[in-house]
Amino acid sequence: MRQTTVAGQFYPLNPKSLKKELSRCFKDTDNVQRNIIGAVVPHAGYIYSGAVAAHAFASLPKADTYVLFGPNHTGYGSAVALSQDRWTTPLGEIETDRELGKQLAGSIVDLDEMAHRFEHSIEVQIPFLQHMFGSDFKILPICMGLQDEETAIEVGQEVAKAVKASGKKVVFIASSDFTHYQPADVAFENDHYLIEPIMKMDISEFYRRKEEKNVTACGFGPIAAMLTAAEELGGKDVNLLKYATSGDVTGDNSAVVGYAAITVE
Repeated sequence: MRQTTVAGQFYPLNPKSLKKELSRCFKDTDNVQRNIIGAVVPHAGYIYSGAVAAHAFASLPKADTYVLFGPNHTGYGSAVALSQDRWTTPLGEIETDRELGKQLAGSIVDLDEMAHRFEHSIEVQIPFLQHMFGSDFKILPICMGLQDEETAIEVGQEVAKAVKASGKKVVFIASSDFTHYQPADVAFENDHYLIEPIMKMDISEFYRRKEEKNVTACGFGPIAAMLTAAEELGGKDVNLLKYATSGDVTGDNSAVVGYAAITVE
């Protein structure tokens, strides 16, 4: 069982308080499900980025499995690590898709629980899915310590191949914040410069611009893996649903973190 690591920090530990906080996050969304194959969502504390994340989650269709690509902030575990443990949050337990996980055996993706044990980037997404869909879904959590372009594309291709073979309805979710600790105007400019190639599903240009501006988006590999997998499954229309920064919440625009909700249909 993969226990919660950041409940009580990034989001409330008490189930009633968590439900209340999630309702707050979703209050300005239209809750119209669309034929979305992939999404980018932030992973900061809900008070800062939850309302942005909710714009993407509110649009997601019901699926058999949600593949969650997240960066590895801790340095523990394999370079590209798959979890097959059951995950728990204050809202209950969620099963991983072991059948889909077995399809990845022998690929670039290792089965390794250690990489996930203390990592928050995937954990914080699960209560959003539980808010939307209860417990009637599975997850496939993939934590990426190695995020170079070649690795990210290969991860996306391998996962897409497994999904095609399974015949399941799957949505790919990339967990990433954007610019970290820059003035709000700099974050806005750099982040939108980086989001442009995401909108065009141009992974090479995405990496080029990230390097050019040294944009500190922490989940760039997960974004590229998601785009690759979504394109393999027919995704072609990308929409930026919401952009905001931590400064919009705190009122301090001197050093903000950027957040975006992006969907692929």
